Amino acid sequence: MTGSYEDPRVAELRTAVSQLRRQLAALPSEFPDRAIAEDELAALAAMASGGSPEIPRLRNSLLLIAGAIGSVSALARGLTGVRDAVDLFGEPTQRG
Repeated sequence: MTGSYEDPRVAELRTAVSQLRRQLAALPSEFPDRAIAEDELAALAAMASGGSPEIPRLRNSLLLIAGAIGSVSALARGLTGVRDAVDLFGEPTQRG
């Protein structure tokens, strides 16, 4: 069927982002950079829904999310899932 193919990496990214967003929403405590994490997760979700995310932008969002929630141990598993999903896209190409 034409047009029905979905890149499995994008599907994995979408799932991982969704899981971390749910974990973050369920977290009762506030922390200083929560809004940054929420904004970047929304950006990742938008990139995943677009179907062809830009690798440098994925990695930048991942770094911002990790910096924002890195010390919140309750989110460690979800963050690892997002990192693993971003890693599926490989390294960004270098311009020579």
